[in-house]
Amino acid sequence: MGESPRADVVGVGINATDTILRLPRFPSPDSKVELLSADLKAGGQVASAVTACCRWDLAARYVGKIGDDAAGKFQMEEMAREGVEAHWIMARGHASQSAFILVDQQTGERTVLWKRDPWIALRSEDLQRQWIAGARLLLVDGHDTEAATTAARWAHEEKIPVLADLDNLYPGVEALLELVDYPVMSKDFPERLTGEPDLLKSLPRICREYRCRTVAATLGRMGVLAWDRTRFLACPGFHVQVMDTTGAGDIFHGAFAYGLVRSWPMDEILEFSSAAAALNCTALGARGGIATLNEISHLREHGERSEPPYSESALRDAAREAAPMTGAGR
Repeated sequence: MGESPRADVVGVGINATDTILRLPRFPSPDSKVELLSADLKAGGQVASAVTACCRWDLAARYVGKIGDDAAGKFQMEEMAREGVEAHWIMARGHASQSAFILVDQQTGERTVLWKRDPWIALRSEDLQRQWIAGARLLLVDGHDTEAATTAARWAHEEKIPVLADLDNLYPGVEALLELVDYPVMSKDFPERLTGEPDLLKSLPRICREYRCRTVAATLGRMGVLAWDRTRFLACPGFHVQVMDTTGAGDIFHGAFAYGLVRSWPMDEILEFSSAAAALNCTALGARGGIATLNEISHLREHGERSEPPYSESALRDAAREAAPMTGAGR
């Protein structure tokens, strides 16, 4: 595809070709379980998030790396079908990232078995600054940290906000965080990074040390907790009929990116993202349940919520302790 004059969201990160295996129950050791279905689906953290943004009518650009195999061709075809402007780096003679995802029909929970050729890792020299320039937002993940840091540095120099999807302590992630305005992390990541198990303490610490604008941790079915330098925002999750939890976090990040581009208040971004993530769980695959804006709005207005992850009094008390120590942001 030709390069667009401007992108609302640029995503630099992983893609994956997923085989979704639905099982009547999770297998025990030394057992046999008949498959309910096996489906080939496109996935990957940033690739799926950018796809969601495109479906919601943002100008979306994706930068990723694939092999010259059938899985890589599938990724290219899926991005072209979605209308995403994609820039592919080809690792010839190597396999694209793939995964087998076991989905328990009873709960919708998934177990991921994945394989990634080291030659599929994005490197700084794979990137072109023009792919980032002029964007309204950059989304990265932590997998290929060196390339993500380079992209974030270019964005930082051009005053483009950076959103990061972080779920593990990859080498160099601290240097990446120095350039991230909105780290949105898995619930376990803050403790891995800081050693502090209490999110009401670890989120402000991350915000202070890395001078982020807002830092958030997703809590699965319980929603999300965020710290915006002055207050905690806790958004409960939404109850839906879960088929497959694959990609819920990816679509959460895509929705978060959408809200930032639209300049929404943070509490609205969190609720929109939680609803979009929940609805994605109602279908198979990382992108199977990307809902329309109207469907997300309907769930936000009428959907049943989980219990709040924290009481209002606990959030107020923690904010009083954290606010004086947060310091200035970028």
